Amino acid sequence: MKLLMYTRKLRLLEELEDTWLPYLTPKDDEFYQQWQLKYPKLILREAGSVPEELHKEVQEAFLTLHKHGCFFRDLVRIQGKDLLTPVSRILIGNPGYTYKYLNTRLFTVPWPMKGTSPKYDEPDIGAACQTFLKLNDYLQTETVQALEELACKEKANIDAVPVCIGPDFPRVGMGSFDGQDELDMKNRAAYNVTLLNFMDPQKMPYLKEEPYFGMGKMAVSWHHDENLVERSAVAVYSYSCEEGPEEESEDDPQLEGRDPDIWHVGFKISWDIETPGLAVPLHQGDCYFMLDDLNATHQHCVLAGLPPRFSSTHRVAECSAGTLDYILQRCQLALQNVRIEADSGDVSLKSFEPAVLKQGEEIHNEVEFEWLRQYWFQGNRYRKCTDWWCQPMAQLEELWKKMEGVTNAVLCEVRREGVPVEQRNEILTAILASLTTRQNLRREWHARCQSQIARTLPVDQKPECRPYWEKDDPSMPLPFDLTDIVSELRGLLLEGKP
Repeated sequence: MKLLMYTRKLRLLEELEDTWLPYLTPKDDEFYQQWQLKYPKLILREAGSVPEELHKEVQEAFLTLHKHGCFFRDLVRIQGKDLLTPVSRILIGNPGYTYKYLNTRLFTVPWPMKGTSPKYDEPDIGAACQTFLKLNDYLQTETVQALEELACKEKANIDAVPVCIGPDFPRVGMGSFDGQDELDMKNRAAYNVTLLNFMDPQKMPYLKEEPYFGMGKMAVSWHHDENLVERSAVAVYSYSCEEGPEEESEDDPQLEGRDPDIWHVGFKISWDIETPGLAVPLHQGDCYFMLDDLNATHQHCVLAGLPPRFSSTHRVAECSAGTLDYILQRCQLALQNVRIEADSGDVSLKSFEPAVLKQGEEIHNEVEFEWLRQYWFQGNRYRKCTDWWCQPMAQLEELWKKMEGVTNAVLCEVRREGVPVEQRNEILTAILASLTTRQNLRREWHARCQSQIARTLPVDQKPECRPYWEKDDPSMPLPFDLTDIVSELRGLLLEGKP
């Protein structure tokens, strides 16, 4: 999918050659009309329509987290290369949830949901997380109302509901919906995480230029938000610091295109060169909402202004394979096949059924590469905010270590004299792909941790290659480097073929 998008991008740039596609800003006469017609699922709530007390609390919370050094640039993987994001981020959300983007799994700093009592390094970090939970509740309510307005508009086939709503716009009930429709709207606004962003453009030596419309410097390139529940909404609260009245220059007729001093969010219909793009200015405290399938059918980018900017981007993360509960259940499934010998403590297996072994080795890879290595690749950053993940990660590492014992038991079985050739071949076929993948990924993660760009990070953010152990470590049943084992298994499989 990513390769397809990259190919499409190159094709589009070739087609454009040296020309820019057209885009609109509020000073263009047709801006709002085009917004209504082509981008009706994008809704802007101007700052004046948000409660003043909530603005104050949210903006203080941003500054508190920044003061405590809780924002981090991510070392992401794009087309086989490691790149440091220009934007610094932190994920806050439901305890035990994660969110994956650009091959990087972020782990939530938990907000204090009812019935939970997470510990934080500083009391005001906890207070900030509580504030973002409060903002989350507010944005959920606003999103459901916006979805109701959109549904009514589509049902009546009218353009009566404005896409840009200021403080004086009357908010009224939008009529009746049956129970299923109402539940569906609530589910599509059931935000379980918020990805907080921060960037100071003045401290960034280089920002990419927007390539299609000539919109200027980008803080975040064109993209769809990844790993979200299908047709779920995204709500964004924007806070650009030290914004004064002198920045209100959108109506300056001398200015071509968007004002480069003001932050904007850009929108375009994916791979469409006919419809003009939009550059929507974002002022301190504005919120915007991407409703229904907008995130799938359109792309958006963030266009840098002059002042530093924070944002809180609330999402319904697709977490069917992204929660702590999920991966613990997967570990339990893998270890159901294990019998620990009471006298020696040795691992033996209840079944050598190929399908059971294959599933066990796949889960082994999942816990190692989707959880342990993802977490430790980010260094000790999470400890700056909370120790919530320390015990779960220690638990996962123990379970993973048992899985190393399982792999060792399988290897002992295929090496055992007297095992029928056909049975040995079935076992080898079941496990070889997973062990080959494990060896390749271990080599890749080890190299990433040693890379030049990784060495530039502060000590508490430096990637750690964990789990890692030396060849003669008596506590580990198998070596870290599986090259010889994979080669041996391939040889055994070839020997067994007629």
